[in-house]
Amino acid sequence: MDDDRWDRWPEPWVGTDSDMRTVVEAIPREVKDGFGYDRIPWQRYPHFYGPGEEVPGLLTRLASGDPEAARRALGELWDGLHHQGSTIAVAALAVPFLLRIAAAGSPALRASTLRLVAEIARCQHFGDGSREGLLQVAEDPDDAEGTTLCPVDWTIQAARAALTADLDLLFPCLADPDPEVRSAAAFVLATANGGIPRVSCALHGRLAVEGDPAVRVSLILAIAQLAREDRADRDDRGDRDDRDDRDDRDDRDDRDEQVPAWARSLWSDAAQPRETRVGAALAWLCLVDDPVPGELRTLLTDPRTDGLGELFEQVPWIPPVDYRHGLRRCIHEMLTPEVPWHSR
Repeated sequence: MDDDRWDRWPEPWVGTDSDMRTVVEAIPREVKDGFGYDRIPWQRYPHFYGPGEEVPGLLTRLASGDPEAARRALGELWDGLHHQGSTIAVAALAVPFLLRIAAAGSPALRASTLRLVAEIARCQHFGDGSREGLLQVAEDPDDAEGTTLCPVDWTIQAARAALTADLDLLFPCLADPDPEVRSAAAFVLATANGGIPRVSCALHGRLAVEGDPAVRVSLILAIAQLAREDRADRDDRGDRDDRDDRDDRDDRDDRDEQVPAWARSLWSDAAQPRETRVGAALAWLCLVDDPVPGELRTLLTDPRTDGLGELFEQVPWIPPVDYRHGLRRCIHEMLTPEVPWHSR
């Protein structure tokens, strides 16, 4: 292969079978709905521990009526598709099927299956609780998955597009009897790259009636992430937005301003439960570049806030930051980013 082609990487791969955005978009709905695994080019894309041809067998076992076989298959899918927090190209091909299995399969595995989809559709977050990182979805565009030459961000974009095409499978999960499923559904919906007003409305609607504290925090972070990534996606599209209808641009500008203001109103309201205020504080810090107000610093450093650590471990965004001290580490990195983190 000539050096010039490599110098121009990844542009020469756009639209090829190394571009997961194109490959996933080409899957017909009838193949997804009918679990037509034989119509998917699994063989082109290995997972972290073996050939891609193994993935449909694991998906079949996950959807089976055997609880133990399904549990083991899901564990293998987590290992093979999300090793050490990273996404691999074949994982995007699995997203449409994982969503259908989550919607109709074992309720006991629904939350973990949805969390896997969400992790496939976002960048690696191990140890990153910063204002810039906690709610970030996109990966470094220069980071490539070595076995397929596909930039990891293309895989993430493909996964986000796949789940966005199936929003109707996800919305019912916001009302699931299991609070872990409701949190996981918010986690997935926060990565959508289309239908933003509809998704935001669903999240706000659920928040208005949600009684579980950890789910409330998950919904708040989901609303903030959705707004953050919608803005980032539009910034990346650049001059294409310049051709949008002016009214549409004005509506989006209004949303950009409204969500930070909404988050600030929650964390500054002393009548709100402490966990709601802390979740909104983290969301607000991730949405703005403003200096940390004294009132917010006082809230986050209050010993009573440190006591919420166990509750926040139930919020899907927090364990990847630190499986033992996730909330404490987020607060540390957001308030004192210049000081290295050392768990106590």
